[in-house]
Amino acid sequence: MGIETRSDQTGAEIIGNSPELQAVLRQVSMVAATDATVLVLGESGTGKERLARRIHAQSRRPDGPLVTLNCAALPAELVESELFGHRRGAFTGANSHQTGLVQQAAGGTLFLDEIAELPAGAQAKLLRFLEAGECQPLGAGTTEHVDVRVIAATHQDLHAWVGAGQFRADLYYRLQVVPLEMPPLRLRQGDIPLLTEHFRNTLAAHHGLTPPTFAPALRRWLAQWPWPGNVRELKNLVERCVIFMPGQQVAPGDIPDHWMQLPPGQAGGPWIIPPDGLSLERVEMELIRQALEQTRGNRSRAARLLGLTRDTLLYRMKKHAIS
Repeated sequence: MGIETRSDQTGAEIIGNSPELQAVLRQVSMVAATDATVLVLGESGTGKERLARRIHAQSRRPDGPLVTLNCAALPAELVESELFGHRRGAFTGANSHQTGLVQQAAGGTLFLDEIAELPAGAQAKLLRFLEAGECQPLGAGTTEHVDVRVIAATHQDLHAWVGAGQFRADLYYRLQVVPLEMPPLRLRQGDIPLLTEHFRNTLAAHHGLTPPTFAPALRRWLAQWPWPGNVRELKNLVERCVIFMPGQQVAPGDIPDHWMQLPPGQAGGPWIIPPDGLSLERVEMELIRQALEQTRGNRSRAARLLGLTRDTLLYRMKKHAIS
């Protein structure tokens, strides 16, 4: 049902030294020791749940439970009952009391993945809980106070959902007390070799197989691929290589065709390298300047135009001495 309760710190490891990732991890180190509500943003496969686990592991409540709910994995009519519990007879089929995930997370952290999919009724109850720390099980006549830290995550543009009337504005602003954005893997190209080696060795050990070796041509391809599925896609590809080619050398010709072709909308676009070449650094500088010009210097909007996080844009502006 997409519900999982854990009280350990496994899965909090995040691999990478890129400036884009390290900027996020520095923010985590500052916010983790507080009880502030955190909204984790990022494309599918970037590692939002791992970031939530890291926050929990570094918090003041690491020994408490970490309770996870995928809001998209349950029928709308069951979400409120799963979150806040119910009393016997509260509805047809409620034959006994049930403790909700909020209560199960007492003293720890509640991680709500795919928060954009939370039904309207549950959104109202979650807002009340975030504001007062109180929840009311279905069929109960009184409320309960529960000490829980909430982390939510989504790959959707919640601001746009609010504008379209698909998500409560008051809940959105209450959730994004501290927004953290996991950068896509295409902006962390320096981390690809580290991640590849990590997955190659750990997955081979997990399956009891000899790790394959990757030909230089394949490593170059891995570093250049845009990874629309992000870290999850890279892990899946490496695992396939581990299982089907243990102890062998893997070359680009061994990779399935569907991995070698970009999905619609991500193929190269109109960019063509001129015969006499170009300076990638100058192109990046010019694109940053154009984005800042179009947004009249608004760095957050300029970052969105370029598909970057604000921290990444600031890092690259500093790198190119762009004021």
